[in-house]
Amino acid sequence: MTAAILPRIVLGSVNKIKILVIGGGGREHALVWKLKQSERVEKIWCAPGNGGISNDAECLPLDLGNVSKAADLAAKLGADLTICGPELPLVRGIADEFASRNLALLGPTKAAAQLEGSKVFAKKFMERNGIPTASTYGIYDSPIDAYTSLCSVDWPLVVKADGLCAGKGVLVTSSPDRASEFIDRLMEKKEFGDAGRQILLEEGLAGSELSYIILSDGKNFV
Repeated sequence: MTAAILPRIVLGSVNKIKILVIGGGGREHALVWKLKQSERVEKIWCAPGNGGISNDAECLPLDLGNVSKAADLAAKLGADLTICGPELPLVRGIADEFASRNLALLGPTKAAAQLEGSKVFAKKFMERNGIPTASTYGIYDSPIDAYTSLCSVDWPLVVKADGLCAGKGVLVTSSPDRASEFIDRLMEKKEFGDAGRQILLEEGLAGSELSYIILSDGKNFV
């Protein structure tokens, strides 16, 4: 689940705007490609970008984990709007940093980005607000407790690292051995660092997957 909050941006009578896109993956390439088609866009930068993106936008170096440097860059460039694609800077509070400097950025606040940055937070949020979600067998910060719980779950099982793992922090399996191996990688070998310090075990669901991309200003949404 991802939350996106669109800040109220007043562009006045400006016909052309300059946009900075944060990120360097396929998502940001798609954003740059589409933004370039708009008659209202005068200039596009992408930081850090990649070889493909460089064909459509000027790419600039940036450490995605440094939200202060990202704000410095937007201010230096005079960007009218910054669009943040990756989860890491959102979870680290890039929207809050930009807001503190009166810079316009499309993306959720640090508090809202917890829905993406912490699966435990997202699960508790859904349960607290009556949002349908898979049943949870448990949330564990001890590998021993997690291994023990495998004796009393139904299969297939979903094992989730709490934090961001670049899309590699979830396992769906019907094998106790594979589940144990994954728990070991997350919690004992610490392949994903602090992201695997806490894990969830939840029921596996069957069916089609449907994703929504929603933009909201806090009251209205599209």
